[in-house]
Amino acid sequence: MHRLIHQSAICNLQSSIFNLQSADQIVSQTNPVTFHLFNFKHYLGPNPYLNASAVVFDFALFPDAKPKAIDDYVLVIGKELSAIAALQLTSYTDLLAQTVLEVGKLNMGLHLERLSVKFYDRTDRIAVQSIHEPTSRGVVDLVWDWLEAITLGEDFDFPSRIRRLQERFRKSVYGGPTSYSLLRTAYSKGIPLFYLPWERLMQYGYGKYLVRGISTTFDCDSHLDSDFTTYKDDCKEFLANCGFPVPKGKVVYSLEEALAAAEEIGYPVAVKPVVGHKGIGVTANIQGDRTLELAFEQAAVASPHGRIEVIVEQSLTGNDFRLLCAGGQFVAAVERRPPFVIGDGKSTIAELIEGENATEARQDTPTSALAKIIVDEVMENYLDEQRLSLNSVLEEDQLVYLRKVANISSGGVSVEVTPIVHPDNRILAQDIAQYFRLACLGVDVIAPDISKSWKEGGLGVIEINSAPGVSMHLNPAIGESVDVPSRILEVFFKPGQPCRIPIITFNRLDQEKLYEMIDSILLRHPNWLVGSVCRDGVWLNRSSRTLQREYNSSVRSLLRHRRLDLLIAEYPEEIFEQEGMFYEGSNLVVLDQPTETERILGRDLLPNGRLIVKEGNEISVRESDLRECYRLAESESFSSVYLKELDRLIG
Repeated sequence: MHRLIHQSAICNLQSSIFNLQSADQIVSQTNPVTFHLFNFKHYLGPNPYLNASAVVFDFALFPDAKPKAIDDYVLVIGKELSAIAALQLTSYTDLLAQTVLEVGKLNMGLHLERLSVKFYDRTDRIAVQSIHEPTSRGVVDLVWDWLEAITLGEDFDFPSRIRRLQERFRKSVYGGPTSYSLLRTAYSKGIPLFYLPWERLMQYGYGKYLVRGISTTFDCDSHLDSDFTTYKDDCKEFLANCGFPVPKGKVVYSLEEALAAAEEIGYPVAVKPVVGHKGIGVTANIQGDRTLELAFEQAAVASPHGRIEVIVEQSLTGNDFRLLCAGGQFVAAVERRPPFVIGDGKSTIAELIEGENATEARQDTPTSALAKIIVDEVMENYLDEQRLSLNSVLEEDQLVYLRKVANISSGGVSVEVTPIVHPDNRILAQDIAQYFRLACLGVDVIAPDISKSWKEGGLGVIEINSAPGVSMHLNPAIGESVDVPSRILEVFFKPGQPCRIPIITFNRLDQEKLYEMIDSILLRHPNWLVGSVCRDGVWLNRSSRTLQREYNSSVRSLLRHRRLDLLIAEYPEEIFEQEGMFYEGSNLVVLDQPTETERILGRDLLPNGRLIVKEGNEISVRESDLRECYRLAESESFSSVYLKELDRLIG
């Protein structure tokens, strides 16, 4: 099925055609002649068209349009997206909707699963699940251009366009590997999550159950402890004083002091900035003065605020391991190996790196196993130490490491080793974690063999990371995945424990009825804090707040309150249609003479939730598949019905 849009409607609809204006957005590259997309809208949460955040738009064929057969589009699109080739598509609307959904996954395996189509007299309305609004809009624009190009028999550079969208998503608040892993895990566990734009943080859970954070740093963490871990010299001295094995070293402020320290400690040494993270400015296994000079320069450049403070320390012999703890408990371990290439007898090192970076494993997405290998001066210096350069041709099967430091973000390789970590080493990581008030913590060690106890010697703690990444554990290059995001979220939301407060949704609610309900709740629970919002205003118990111009901003602010015990929200048709709902799921939905659109509010009842509908004097109460219907007595008010259900809900 498809819709032809009448010529008389074109002028009125042109003003609604999707047109992205800002410089960082991808705009349509073609003038559409076949597929007409218009009335674009983005919802942050459930809406009349989909029970999730969504991009929504209308679709019709232009008058006199001559589209190709659906199978012709599927043949071309299916070469890039195999999932489309496997579908039985019977309409242009289905073709468009399914392609937008599939492209929206960005070849990253993003968790986009939901779409819907509504059919009207002249157009179809398509809703597709969305994570990041600018990316979703760019996806629709890509698909639109692609369909037009196929219609006209023109070439279309899909790989280039999708790479631009991948980059846009990566730069968003959702697109970092760790941030996305936690987002996806929260989604799968039913933990509500939303972004707090003013604080630039993610919020997990509602009201009194909320936790805020960015990546693996959370609001319960001690900022003192987090900052302390970045001061590598003080932190190392602290660990040594606590009896943990650390390499000996000195803080230096000039190259002359660095050379003197290396002579005192004895080569090989490692050099790193006193304050730093992600392995920036770190060089290990330095064998002589010349390399030390280069390493000192790198560490000095990486030192913040132009203040040169560099650590020169004993370079331990062994492999690089990250031991990760969540909630003070050992969770996972990986071995981190420097990036490397293997010769083929004809390609230069630069060409081998280019080929390696083009592999699927190094797509550098939130779900890929490996990052791109970064070519920089540090790499070239290390190659020079090996009497090689980027132009060197390696013999067949010759393996060459490209860096001394095994940093994953620079292209290093992660090897999952959790099962073989010696129990003493697990306890060592946990003991260290007990000294820091941090929800998540990485302990970096050098050891010849992680399966042997640190008590046998050889293992040294290099540093503590207060914001460790999780992708190396979740998507290791070698070995089985460890579900670290689940273990991190379980620090705050243990299985079977709540992550959301009770929510009651109305389609119409005035201040008088609202006060009646608040008083009823506080009579039972005098210490509760009840948040409520309707067209008349915003309240915490009976204390009023300012109703924001954007209705859902007020809802978000209430759910952001750390003491909130219960939320009451009115969503009449005009607000539901204009903004959608901010939250997913209600424990109780009360509909008083609902419109067809307002009936959709009952779609997202939580398990064991109840829907109460009043039409005339007829009352319907539904829970799962059970329904009770009756007529109100003349002296009985509708509020008595939902107050009774409210009592059942709050106990």
